Amino acid sequence: MSDGTGLTRGDKNRNARLARLRALVPRDHALVGIDLADEVQAVVVTDHDSRVLARRRVKARAWQLGSVLEWAARQAYGAGFAGITVACEPTGHRWRVLDQLATDRGIPLVCVQPLLVGRAREGEDYTRDKTDDKDAVLIARLAAELRCYEPERSDETWARLRHLGARRARLVAEATACIQQLGDLLECVWPAVLAAAAQPMRSATWRACLGVVLQRCNGDPARLRRLGRDRFIAAVRRELPRWGGTVRIYSPIADRVFTALTDHTGVAVQRPGALERAHLVLEDYRAVRLRLADTEHRMIDVLDTLDLTGLVTSIPGLSPIGAATILAETGDLRRFHSPRAVVKHAGLAPRERSSGSYSGQTRLSGRGRPRLRLAAWRAIWGALRANPVYAARLRHLTTRPDNPLTPGQARAALAAALLRQLHVIVTRRVRWDAALAAPPAADSPRAAA
Repeated sequence: MSDGTGLTRGDKNRNARLARLRALVPRDHALVGIDLADEVQAVVVTDHDSRVLARRRVKARAWQLGSVLEWAARQAYGAGFAGITVACEPTGHRWRVLDQLATDRGIPLVCVQPLLVGRAREGEDYTRDKTDDKDAVLIARLAAELRCYEPERSDETWARLRHLGARRARLVAEATACIQQLGDLLECVWPAVLAAAAQPMRSATWRACLGVVLQRCNGDPARLRRLGRDRFIAAVRRELPRWGGTVRIYSPIADRVFTALTDHTGVAVQRPGALERAHLVLEDYRAVRLRLADTEHRMIDVLDTLDLTGLVTSIPGLSPIGAATILAETGDLRRFHSPRAVVKHAGLAPRERSSGSYSGQTRLSGRGRPRLRLAAWRAIWGALRANPVYAARLRHLTTRPDNPLTPGQARAALAAALLRQLHVIVTRRVRWDAALAAPPAADSPRAAA
């Protein structure tokens, strides 16, 4: 608290946010709530008390709503309002189309969270009744109550990073699905080959060996024993560059795969078909890896264009693609008024449970962008190996005598710290400082402050 007002930092941030929203939703503007759909749009014009001034159902695509906005403005002017503010749910891509149409006409637009609309629907008459016309009124009412937010309006470079990040997330999911499917198939019909390496799919030699076998075996790996070890190794060496390796192979893994060729453990009747399918899945995996590498290269190029690569990778252990994946989910960090806002956006902020003398267990809110939480979580796992500050913080959080955290909780706390530090680095254009990132000593001036 400060200035003798009794206001906390949260109060001041909330007041500032409400002031920004009030500028977008002034009291002399009517509210235009639009429940966006594919072909039929429900539109309602209301005042700030949710009294309906006009209503329409329009059979039109999102790009055809310009005339609807002009109609809504005329209805508002006729009712004595100085203008309109458009409100909608940010579902799918149509809200971006509507935002463009509103911007071209100088009309402010705000978004209302679908979760709030769902709960307002239940609180309206306790029936959970849902229609597009009622939802349009609820959207307008929530906007009038300032239970809305200003949507992100990124430039072309940040928008490109957003789209590349979404593509990378899909490709990672596809690659993971291929790995799991391949493991299931081999475990069923040829489990011996999985024991040839501790982490098979991470070994370029193992992948090259499997590629050679599945290409030539025709459902019976023992056929390749006729090649002999030397010719088998030579074939693997030729295959290795297709899997990101060099001409040097790891002989112990190749020898174990060659030995497994005559192992008949597995479901014999399923082996020919399953190995053919495994070959197709392996080729799918290789193609996905190539597309993923190209997408990551493009994301790093965008990071270079933003002149952020050197800044974000000043954090030891944070790779350029790890930072680009996080920034693809956050967008331009300058749109967040504080580092804590980024943490809340990711759903990594603690959720307090206290009332009077009761104090419950604090958990993460879990509200926000799941892919942002996942990106920060993955980045921390890599950074812990090379960042002594994070490693020391993890040890402290898990071993402190007062309220020690589990390893998972500690990594979540470090992921939140990473997001806060990235906000400072990107918005202030400063490099990571280990002295500032490390927790202050108990007797230091920073700790006292």
